[in-house]
Amino acid sequence: MLPEKFVLAERVLQVAPSPTLAVNAKAKALRAAGADILNFSVGEPDMTTPAHVCEAGKQAIDDGHTRYTPVAGIVELREAICAKLKKDQGWEYEPDQVQVCCGGKHGLFNIFQAILNPGDEVLIPAPYWVSYPPMVQLAGGTPVIVPLKEENNFDFDPEVLAQYVTPKTKAIVLNSPSNPTGAVFSQESLAAVGKMAYEKGWLVITDDMYEEISYIDGKLPHILHAIPRLRDQIVLSNGVSKSFAMTGWRIGWSIGPSQIIKAMNKIQSQSTSNPAAPSQYAALAALTGPQDFPKQLLEAFIPRRAYFVEALRAIPNVTCVNPMGAFYVFPNFSAYYGKTFNGQVIDGSLALADYLLSEANVASVPGAAFGSDDFIRFSFATSMDVIKEGMERITTALAALQ
Repeated sequence: MLPEKFVLAERVLQVAPSPTLAVNAKAKALRAAGADILNFSVGEPDMTTPAHVCEAGKQAIDDGHTRYTPVAGIVELREAICAKLKKDQGWEYEPDQVQVCCGGKHGLFNIFQAILNPGDEVLIPAPYWVSYPPMVQLAGGTPVIVPLKEENNFDFDPEVLAQYVTPKTKAIVLNSPSNPTGAVFSQESLAAVGKMAYEKGWLVITDDMYEEISYIDGKLPHILHAIPRLRDQIVLSNGVSKSFAMTGWRIGWSIGPSQIIKAMNKIQSQSTSNPAAPSQYAALAALTGPQDFPKQLLEAFIPRRAYFVEALRAIPNVTCVNPMGAFYVFPNFSAYYGKTFNGQVIDGSLALADYLLSEANVASVPGAAFGSDDFIRFSFATSMDVIKEGMERITTALAALQ
């Protein structure tokens, strides 16, 4: 046991435990007991990594690429990332402006560690990905939550954003397409936010992990297209986890001003060092090989999305914004809060997610984890048969509430 007077670091104590832990633990216990759990909580594609990417990873091992690489990643991969940006977006970056990291989450963690001092504020639109606020807190910063409205399709309202700006504001985080909502920020709202960021000198952190999974017609809006002069105030975060079903390979990257990337490399050199070498060569194959896999993902997701949204909207008093990207639906179940089942009161998203798990054997993620308690997130990165069965169970369980 630890000594009686031992005290954990304050930065750990200020980070709240994930509200999903109880639901996840219960799902595992039920599955271990033999329950038929339908899992809609997983944030990863249900397809396997493309064969040529896997072969590249195996070949890297056979070729002896099992040692340390440069901290920022092998130059070939950083060159490929720059080439992809040039081809897809028309943006020109140099390899020394790229850091390859152990997944997109690791890159975001490095960004916050590199830029934040105690008291610095970071604007985070809500609903937000669960890890943004804790990562800001762990870097000594203060997350400032900016609410987005469902009736506005979770797009930015610049007038609302302005209400949360203070002299301590240092950065803003943008995630479009969004996890958990699937929303895509409009070009108009991005232009307004970009103008504000440029004038006030904020750093803009764009989490573009879902950029390849977009259902809109035409080019996906991006703040760097809306306000090109923001280039020196933007750090781009991305990776191969979603677009190439490589979540377990743990390869992401950050691209931005050299001064920030150099600072991030200092941090990475003292934490993980380089990402796993074979994974880097696999990611290189993903970026430089056939590019049909992301399109295959889209083709699989489109009918699932359509069915899920229609089925959710058919449930009395449930609303659901049609996701324009990613592979999540984020329905509003707040009309069912206050109802009961066998004396148990459904007092929020955590209770409803627990109820759906207990009574319907459906695992989901409560909206409270994303800063929006009226909602629950479901992933449609699963088969249509599972989605149909899940919707039947959800509909029946909600109808049973009194």
